[in-house]
Amino acid sequence: MATVSPHVARPGRSLELGLLLIALVLGVGAYALVGVATAGSMPADIVGYSVGLVALAVGMHVVLRWRAPYADPVILPVGVALNGIGLAMIYRLDFAYAAAGRQNATFAERQLSWTAISVVAAVVVLVVLRDHRTLRRYTYTAMVAGLLLLVLPLAPGIGRTINGARIWIHVGPASFQPGELAKIVLAVFFAGYLVTNRDTLALAGPRILGLQLPRIRDLGPIILAWGVSLAVLVFERDLGTSLLFFGLFVGMLYLATERISWVVIGVGLFIGGAALAARAFSHVATRFDVWLHALDDDVFNASPGSGQLVRGLYGMANGGLFGTGLGEGRPDLVPYAESDFIVASLGEELGLTGLLALLVLYVVLAQRGLRTAIGVRDGFGKLFAGGMSFVIAFQCFVVVGGVTRLIPLTGLTMPFLAYGGSSLLANWIIAALLLRISDSARRPAPAADPVPGADPADAYAAPPVLPMGSDHATEVIEVRPA
Repeated sequence: MATVSPHVARPGRSLELGLLLIALVLGVGAYALVGVATAGSMPADIVGYSVGLVALAVGMHVVLRWRAPYADPVILPVGVALNGIGLAMIYRLDFAYAAAGRQNATFAERQLSWTAISVVAAVVVLVVLRDHRTLRRYTYTAMVAGLLLLVLPLAPGIGRTINGARIWIHVGPASFQPGELAKIVLAVFFAGYLVTNRDTLALAGPRILGLQLPRIRDLGPIILAWGVSLAVLVFERDLGTSLLFFGLFVGMLYLATERISWVVIGVGLFIGGAALAARAFSHVATRFDVWLHALDDDVFNASPGSGQLVRGLYGMANGGLFGTGLGEGRPDLVPYAESDFIVASLGEELGLTGLLALLVLYVVLAQRGLRTAIGVRDGFGKLFAGGMSFVIAFQCFVVVGGVTRLIPLTGLTMPFLAYGGSSLLANWIIAALLLRISDSARRPAPAADPVPGADPADAYAAPPVLPMGSDHATEVIEVRPA
């Protein structure tokens, strides 16, 4: 005889609240330490700053209790912790810029405003989007919207070229990077498309050197994505968006088909395309020269040259194992220390130990997203959550790899940490979407109607487990001997 051991799912909101308190202590504490180290006293606006950050975090927590009670309890605290530490570092750089006589050193103030806008946008997503599967209806609309967002900076009148890359649009006094939102809507398209066409793309093809390759006629989607990514690289001079877009597609393609051959083909196509572009276009060749010959005098002194990269490396080396301490280093010597090189800034003042702790937070965030992808019951949700988790992890790899000279610099920003309103807005929306999907993944499945005279526990149905690209649920129950 066997009995079913029911598992009672707990919402986890109390755990989330406890973790939020720790995250807020980290953010507010870092902000206070910066004031003490740079000005010798607590920041004058410490009370208002603390109240604002607490209100945003607790407000979103309350919305989760209301709209998504079973959402993952770790995602929100990790986002708040990273955002708060990033704000403290940007505030510290404002002090350094002001001491150096730079005008308009108000990056922290603007970043705090963008934090409020981004969290409110995340709340709107949670309130309006009651079921993530609704997004699948807009698969091809998302494709059109994503491509329009990618090419919008090329539009005359609103597109702007900054630091050699044409990835910005200006409307009045505001500037925005539409590629940050493009990665979200394109993830919607990729998830919807791959769920529908998964079987076709996963069909067996020829086997060469132990690798199961796809059929030639199934290569169309990856060739198209490769062409679009190269077009972004050539016309917008943006290696980061090009790499992120193509990496997202290849990553989701692997999640849908579980065929390593797609990864091999994708990596080969991108390396070949980048090498071809480096020979044909000077701005791409410059990126590779800075990467390969960073310490050469002529490359270091060129414009643009490797000065930013080398200064960032020396800053991190100066930080050592435990760092110089918040407010005690010179991260302001690195150009764009608040955005592209905030990892180097934090590495100098927090040291290798602090930087690794931050990277562990990103690992936890990506892991919780992938866990959500495994647990959710529908194929679209699996691929969408998996794709968004992958894009966060991949973007972190690209940014840290560029700053540490593992790969060429790309111009991408570190999620939640770096200065930039468009990046912050996009990443908080991603967090809200993962929370929405995790609510569906962790919510108990409706119990079956009990059979008269049977043990009520026998009616319990555990959440079904699906492969990444499947739309068909398989009921799983845990059985143990009586």
